Amino acid sequence: MASSLSAQLFHRAQRSIPGGVNSPVRAWKAVGGEPRFIQRGKGCFVWDVEGRSYIDYVGSWGPLILGHASPEVLRAINDAMRDGTSFGAPTPREVEFAEKLCSALPSVEMVRLTSSGTEATMALLRLARAFTGRSRIVKFDGCYHGHVDSLLVAAGSGAATLGVPDSAGVLPAVAETTLVATFNDIESVEACFDRFPGEIAAVIVEPVVGNMGVIPPDENFLSELRKCCEENGALLVFDEVMTGFRVAWGGAQQRYGVVPDLTSLGKVVGGGLPLAAFGGRRDIMELVAPVGSVYHAGTLSGNPLAVAAGLRTLEVLERPGTYERLEELGQRLEKGLWEVLADSGVRGCVNRVGSMWTIFLGVSQVRNARDARAVDRDLFCRWFQGMLEEGIYLPPSPFEAAFLSLAHTEAEIDVTVGAAARVLRRLGGG
Repeated sequence: MASSLSAQLFHRAQRSIPGGVNSPVRAWKAVGGEPRFIQRGKGCFVWDVEGRSYIDYVGSWGPLILGHASPEVLRAINDAMRDGTSFGAPTPREVEFAEKLCSALPSVEMVRLTSSGTEATMALLRLARAFTGRSRIVKFDGCYHGHVDSLLVAAGSGAATLGVPDSAGVLPAVAETTLVATFNDIESVEACFDRFPGEIAAVIVEPVVGNMGVIPPDENFLSELRKCCEENGALLVFDEVMTGFRVAWGGAQQRYGVVPDLTSLGKVVGGGLPLAAFGGRRDIMELVAPVGSVYHAGTLSGNPLAVAAGLRTLEVLERPGTYERLEELGQRLEKGLWEVLADSGVRGCVNRVGSMWTIFLGVSQVRNARDARAVDRDLFCRWFQGMLEEGIYLPPSPFEAAFLSLAHTEAEIDVTVGAAARVLRRLGGG
């Protein structure tokens, strides 16, 4: 049960904020109960308003790869703040930040800063349509790319299914420009091109899915996507809002050796502040205004405080051994969770790529959205609440990625595995 003060705040919030939250998953609809209101965070821990501490694997949904209240990031923000919070004019750090992104990501020759991942993805699709002169987009069942109208569609049955609105207020005519394919199934993508030859502008994909839980690509899936797009004159778009600087210094495109035409970035690149970006090949990006005719603008794009936080985060991540350390921690956690699953008798599996991970309960493997939807949701609710009681703060949904940070240590990993063993034994009747 939620703390009394959290309950009071939640009741109060519902009078002035729809559902009492400013993003739906925070309402804990998938796990029951009332959300804990968080007062502060430090390192890999958060404290709720009642003063209870938790080992945190949400990490603000991915941005906090250095942990909460990183001293280096706080100093960078403080230093920038002394000069002002926003100018609506170019600043020196924007140039340095853009150069850092271009040097790190194989696909990015030019980049434009935005304030959110949704905005970055929206701009990418507009740009892809302008460059190709085509209207249709292929996305994958279960992949989320922000609350862009044309991408808020549910999966249809079978390949090359026309999207139908997944949200009130989205016009069917807009949703119908989106085709839905199956992740890790290249034939479903080819079927889209067969059905609408010469009409598809781009294929957009989370190269490592994080929005139906973590689902890695099959060995050749991304390279097959690259080939399919090239053969059909379409652009390949990687949504690396979650994976950019998370699964490798150069993102998933570096980790898997597949170079997209366009890339969206967010989360880690902002160091915990609202900042995102989109970029790609120079010949495509030069269509963006004021050079070209594809309009994009934003009053707070490249906000000085956000750029300072993001730049300092990237500087820390660029240090030798950073991603090796995250991999060590990830391996330790994954191995421990697999072992306690086996000992508990609870059916489940662990998917992990670098510092992103998900435990799926009630299924033996998850390769796509269909597999993910087969999870035991009631079992997950009991798992979530049990881990919360043990002092472990997990994403309050069976379809979200959890995240490690450089602030986690072996000690916190071992505490987490021990808690998981106790909870899973109870769930398994042991």
